[in-house]
Amino acid sequence: MDLFEYQGKEFFAEYGMPISPGKIAFTVDEAVAAAEELGAPVMVKAQVHTGGRGKAGGVKFAADIDAVREHAENILGLDIKGHIVQRVWIEKASDISEEYYASFTLDRSAKKHLGMLSKEGGVEIETVAEENPDAIAKIWVDPVAGLSDDEVASWVAAANLPEAAVEGSKVILKQLYSAYVEGDADMVEINPLILTPEGKVHVLDSKVTLDGNSGFRHPDYVQYDETQTRDEREAAAHAQGLQYVGLEGSVGVIANGAGLAMSTVDVVNQVGGKPANFLDIGGGANADVMAGALEVINNDPNVKSIFINIFGGITRGEEVAEGIIEAMKRVSIDSPIVIRLDGTNAQQGRDMLAPHLGDALMMETTMLGAAEKAVALANG
Repeated sequence: MDLFEYQGKEFFAEYGMPISPGKIAFTVDEAVAAAEELGAPVMVKAQVHTGGRGKAGGVKFAADIDAVREHAENILGLDIKGHIVQRVWIEKASDISEEYYASFTLDRSAKKHLGMLSKEGGVEIETVAEENPDAIAKIWVDPVAGLSDDEVASWVAAANLPEAAVEGSKVILKQLYSAYVEGDADMVEINPLILTPEGKVHVLDSKVTLDGNSGFRHPDYVQYDETQTRDEREAAAHAQGLQYVGLEGSVGVIANGAGLAMSTVDVVNQVGGKPANFLDIGGGANADVMAGALEVINNDPNVKSIFINIFGGITRGEEVAEGIIEAMKRVSIDSPIVIRLDGTNAQQGRDMLAPHLGDALMMETTMLGAAEKAVALANG
């Protein structure tokens, strides 16, 4: 789950990190009222789940209330990389002496948490990595051992932060690590982390991605789930509890298990097709789940064929077959379906499906063969 900037700052504040006072606004009048309450000067900042806001005109300094109104009128409704701005964050403006960068994420190859710190903040870390990689100090943290004070001190020294920023940075980096681990985040980033003229280290921006599967430990994360950016297909799938990601191809994909779904997407590409989606129905393939999956895919006008790829483990083949047969009675499918069914009681499931085979429902015995059939149908 990607958080808006203001949500990320509120998240950081829960772990003690210093943020600037601010208020969220959904209309121009709300933006003006927020600025009047905070007192000018303020920043008017677009809230979207993408970067490049400043370059797109989505972040503006407002010296007075008239400027707040002007900027809010221009920013609300602005299209930033396909994201329409529907809310702005009105934040008390900060004086800046220097800008730094700090983040934590998971290094899967090392099986450790990766921290990055740079005295070159305020720009995209990819640019720093390309133009001046030595400016990024990295640290790998053992999840079991955690991040010690000595490691933080060495890390800050390696980043060559000025003396005025050292102690404040140490504190915030420890807090950032706590937010990352305790908050079940996939990534936390502060860019920029600033040093004020008074010598205070301060969080001026936030980028946070939380692990959506950790919601059972964090009931309050429902508020973040409700503000996720989803297209119409993804919203419909989410409402039915399906793991769905919309793509741009013409072969609809349904599989049980994330690994199999990813492999199915890959094999469709391998045989010359383009998947329209990634859809994982998990361990359940009953009529309700299958009907929901088919309905979501069927509502995508780009889908020309549907590839159902099921490998039964705990889920038995006859249950899958029964779910597909019942689902096809409930949902009027516009595109032909190709199914590959293997695993537990697969033959029993195939026997149940056999009387229903025809132009609307076809069966292949292998994953590759089913992919080729689905792609051929989509192409012609």
